[in-house]
Amino acid sequence: MICSLCAAENPIDGRYCQKCGALLQGQRGMPLQPHDFEAANAPYTGPGGTSGKAIGSLVCGLIFFFFPSSIVAIILGHWALAEIRRSGGRLTGSGMAKTGLVLGYAGITIVPILIVAAVMVPYMRRTRTMANELATVRALRKIIYAENEFNDSYANGFSPDLATIGGAGRGVDTCDRARLIDDALASGNLKGYRLMYDATGPHLSQEGAAARGCTRAGSKNFEIHAEPVTRGSPAQPSFFADQTGVIRCNRSGPATAKSPPWRLQIPEFPFGPSGLP
Repeated sequence: MICSLCAAENPIDGRYCQKCGALLQGQRGMPLQPHDFEAANAPYTGPGGTSGKAIGSLVCGLIFFFFPSSIVAIILGHWALAEIRRSGGRLTGSGMAKTGLVLGYAGITIVPILIVAAVMVPYMRRTRTMANELATVRALRKIIYAENEFNDSYANGFSPDLATIGGAGRGVDTCDRARLIDDALASGNLKGYRLMYDATGPHLSQEGAAARGCTRAGSKNFEIHAEPVTRGSPAQPSFFADQTGVIRCNRSGPATAKSPPWRLQIPEFPFGPSGLP
């Protein structure tokens, strides 16, 4: 007689499987005998062993960082626990199966988060770099506008330095303290960038002469350079601007008057139509 649980061969007149101790299929309709109650309550003393599925669940759970292994650990863990319950004490390893289940469920929870983080962190870094880039461009436009306003107001050309057009919000406007930009911008320090202003060429025909009411002469031209504080990332461009009002950039080195005009490069969202970066 073949046992329906473990497929072991047993004598035709046997009542219980000699291997796993289960009630044989052909004896299930027979009335119970007095010794059956004793056999049902007696501990199983046959050959034992550890469930291979429990071991497999534990091993797959330990390598949960490989996402498919977490799913395998969960399947094998449930399968092993069911097998151990049906074995009537013949199989052990429920602790390993439960540990594999815990690790498997932890893997399917943590691994997707790590994958999303690995994709999103570079995108967020590029977004932050773009924000610094936009702030620098806005600062350059403020300075260009302030320089033209200074030239129109005092007929002294462009300012000899940024401090001359600084001081916004304090005191009275003068040719030496025009108050067109704030002192933070006039200091040349921006988030992630350092500004350098250079006045080039005297404005008046008499070199070095200042307009009435000004202690220093302005200049015909000016240049503004904005350099990244930490260079090394191609996403951090250098900027150049002058009296023409055109902002130019170079993403591989210092920008000059020959660099192409600046254009914003928006970082592509990782889960956009084109897929992962």
